[in-house]
Amino acid sequence: MSLVELIGQADERGLAASGLACLDRCIPLLGGDDEVLRPLWAGLADDAGAAEWGERLEQVRGKLGGEFGAGGFSGSGSGSGSGSGEDEAVLLARRMLAAAPVERSAAGIRVWADACSVAALRIHRLLDPLKDAGDSVDARREGRTEGMSPLVAAELRRQITVLELLAGHGPAGLRPALEVSTEGRRVLRAVVSRRSRRRG
Repeated sequence: MSLVELIGQADERGLAASGLACLDRCIPLLGGDDEVLRPLWAGLADDAGAAEWGERLEQVRGKLGGEFGAGGFSGSGSGSGSGSGEDEAVLLARRMLAAAPVERSAAGIRVWADACSVAALRIHRLLDPLKDAGDSVDARREGRTEGMSPLVAAELRRQITVLELLAGHGPAGLRPALEVSTEGRRVLRAVVSRRSRRRG
């Protein structure tokens, strides 16, 4: 099943975990520590956490700093075109956090999770030292995986795995989903660190 199909079939908890996992893997671009999203992860474990989602989200935004308005988000990361790939990657990550809905309703979370999926793949494509041969990340999400670069392939695999874990195991899938996301965050942190050393 393609990533697009998995997102289309996911329930509210699976969608929230999918979007949160994408954001979690990109936290190194926002200067956040590894624990900054833990309160949001913890709130996915039971239905009571849905009521506290908005408050916990605002706390996360406060810790990460910056301006987070309520505007829309397409995941396109158009930017001005004048910055580096890493500049655009940071912008996409900030937009992911900015666009997170304060109400954890299925409709709002679905739009956010889908946009986060696109943005996270674009971020990995921008930062991958090897070129991804595909025309767009949409093709990857639809299952056309020929010529994928390693970083993009790994991110696509993690997104699919998180959704499959939540679909197959419900709340019990949260812990392994978090482990998958933690692995991806470490990989991206290493990539960002290498790029920083090369610039220095």
